[in-house]
Amino acid sequence: MFKLITRKKDGRRLGLLKTRHGLLKTPFFMPDATRAFIKLSSADEVLETKTKAMVVNTFHLYLQPGLETIKKAGGVHKFMAWDGPLLSDSGGFQVFSLIHKNSAMGKIDDDKVVFKSPLNGSRHEFSPEKAIQIQFDLGVDMMVCLDDCPPNEFSRHDLEKAVERTINWAKRCKLEYEHQIKKRKLVGLKKPLIFGVIQGGAELDLREKCTKELVKIGFDGYGFGARHVDKNGKFLKEILKKTASFIPENSLRFALGVGSPEDIKICAELGWDMFDCVIPTREGRHGKLFLDGAQSLIKVKTRSINISNAIFNQDFTAINKRSNIKALKTHSRSYLKHLFQLKEPLGQKLAALNNLEFYQKLMTELRAEKKNNKLR
Repeated sequence: MFKLITRKKDGRRLGLLKTRHGLLKTPFFMPDATRAFIKLSSADEVLETKTKAMVVNTFHLYLQPGLETIKKAGGVHKFMAWDGPLLSDSGGFQVFSLIHKNSAMGKIDDDKVVFKSPLNGSRHEFSPEKAIQIQFDLGVDMMVCLDDCPPNEFSRHDLEKAVERTINWAKRCKLEYEHQIKKRKLVGLKKPLIFGVIQGGAELDLREKCTKELVKIGFDGYGFGARHVDKNGKFLKEILKKTASFIPENSLRFALGVGSPEDIKICAELGWDMFDCVIPTREGRHGKLFLDGAQSLIKVKTRSINISNAIFNQDFTAINKRSNIKALKTHSRSYLKHLFQLKEPLGQKLAALNNLEFYQKLMTELRAEKKNNKLR
């Protein structure tokens, strides 16, 4: 259940979202625990960064370890030892990317997607109904409809087809969702939230059409589908702004795959409530650390360092003296550079945890109306 509390003059929306596994204050960021883990880190270590919710991926968990294993574990929360809210991506992005990159890996039609497993070449099918069934079996708090996720370079004609398929599949997803709710006798907070996905590429009229049709079907929230940049890498600010305005005020707005700290700041002011991305952990594993200082994270451009630079050879200051994580305050940047030079996984973990903590500090600041505001 989502409740919008207020909207600031700069466009940021402050709200509360109740889920079976806890309360979330919006806007919030979810790191991608794609295969039910954040690489190199335990659930307890991720919790230390003040992360409240994470994203798992239907496609990857369906293939490995498989639904039977997760069901026997008691659901994905117990399987990965995470007691906070979880959102499952439908896996559509992964399936469609697989096929668009190599047509030999599968086929898309109006009924379903047939694809080969990238793990062993075995044949599988995803229909809108099956995608919803899998997500119910995972036991997540929030789930996403299977959609047709086109690449940036798609023509207008192909984007139109993707929008039509996305709308039709959303209808089927909602019907299956209602069937599973009834079948499993889920009531109150035990019912997961369900999100429709807005497609249309950089074509504003298609985004508007898709949004309006999804709103007619009725979902708890609506996601901005496909990439938030065009085929030339230009940030789709106006498209994101207008698309957010098409979504009802009392519905959650999910900017899927967003993104960098700067993109999150922009999108929050455009009225988006939820974000997820691999950037903080992936960049950390490659030696990039985001840093916070005494100044506002919103008002200044994000600072970062690359720990591989020679300047850190004998830099014995703390990795992050402002961190609340002991290891980041006690180990030096020189030591961290040493770990990266030797390709020691501990270094990658420390850098990733630093970045996750940075993202959560950014979100805390985005949620703050005043210093004493309870929404923080």
